[in-house]
Amino acid sequence: MVDKVIIFSGKQYSGKDTAAKIMLEKMTDYRRCAIGDIIKITYGAQHNLTFEEIEANKPKYRAGLIELGNWGRAQDPDYWLKKLLEQSGNIIVTDVRVPHEYEIFKNAGAITIRINADRDLREARGGTLVGEDDVTEVGLDNITDWDFVIDNNSDYPTLVKNVEKIIEKIYS
Repeated sequence: MVDKVIIFSGKQYSGKDTAAKIMLEKMTDYRRCAIGDIIKITYGAQHNLTFEEIEANKPKYRAGLIELGNWGRAQDPDYWLKKLLEQSGNIIVTDVRVPHEYEIFKNAGAITIRINADRDLREARGGTLVGEDDVTEVGLDNITDWDFVIDNNSDYPTLVKNVEKIIEKIYS
């Protein structure tokens, strides 16, 4: 079972991965683990592949990853979330997108962080925004009990300062 979990949520190009990278540079006792990563790790173990090999050749393994992902969810809708939480150590999950995932992690004692950024800025960072009305983009918009909320409408040094403030609170 994981010792500690930190989750990030936010719309596309809000800065979730960037904030998590800043955090991981300073919190070396944590490692990044996206929900999709646990499927890749399991697939790799079944096919004698490293995570890096799968990442470098995603198109080659995509069908198998989708099949494995669907198999797990057919066993239990929470199959992959439970697998992620069964790992050892401290993890930062960078891609929590829907209320059910949020609740699973919150109930597991996760520290929750929401990253907000204005639409125009997100579009400037990433280009055309796709699927803005999808549940994976709006499903957590009405959550109000985040442990921390970061306004990421400024520059990189400001984001670093905001993340460092959260790190101080986590370790205090």
